[in-house]
Amino acid sequence: MSKLYIIPTPIGNLEDMTLRGIRILSEVDLIACEDTRTSGILLHHYNIKTPKISYHKHNERERSKELISRLKAGEKIGLISDAGMPGISDPGEILIKKCQEEKIPVEVLPGPSAVLTAVVGSGCTNGKYYFYGFLPHKEGDKKKVLEELESFWDPIVFYESPHRLEKTLSLLYEVLGNRNIVIGRELTKVHEEYIRGRLSEFVAGEISYYPKGEFVLIIEGKEKEEREINIQEELLRKINLGMKKSQAVKEVAKEFQLPKNNVYEESLKL
Repeated sequence: MSKLYIIPTPIGNLEDMTLRGIRILSEVDLIACEDTRTSGILLHHYNIKTPKISYHKHNERERSKELISRLKAGEKIGLISDAGMPGISDPGEILIKKCQEEKIPVEVLPGPSAVLTAVVGSGCTNGKYYFYGFLPHKEGDKKKVLEELESFWDPIVFYESPHRLEKTLSLLYEVLGNRNIVIGRELTKVHEEYIRGRLSEFVAGEISYYPKGEFVLIIEGKEKEEREINIQEELLRKINLGMKKSQAVKEVAKEFQLPKNNVYEESLKL
């Protein structure tokens, strides 16, 4: 029976590959790789000889059509990215959606994830965070995104490349203010480190970091005291997350220590 397998791969340490992932990569008919050369190192390490085909952001739409045809013909295909979970800031979403449209089974394996590794290692999210991924390349677009995120109360998590990190830190300081930040670098690798401080300290060069490798940034959210509470806005935020209105009323009242009746009255205006 045809099936698409979404298989996470190590974000740095080859030993983080799961036994299940190794088995399925050996059993499928084809492996779709973000970069066949990068994936070739992993596959060779585990003596996996399954045929490979490229599947990256530049050929994703066209290649998805080809892969769907092969899946319809009864093949089993494994999808991997260069590192981590496919479809999270990596190619994969288009193919998964097409499989859903065509009623082709999709099985997602658990495994390595840079964002989860960094969030746990940071020790500062209290179980809540907003993951954005990579910011836009153009500074104007990047600034616009940060302005939209400025009012978020939960920590915000970004991916960033080494050659853009310095400018990104400066823009974060300019738009978000002097917040605490944890930078995770080279996670799971030999030179893994977490660097903690204030944005101003990084911008002023008071805290140094080695500008090489992959980075995950965890920025603290906005202080609740700094923002006037808009009850209707908070209710809508929670309703959009899937809560029923009654539950949203309870949560907002509890979170901001407000009389439940006042919050309920605001909910009637929505």
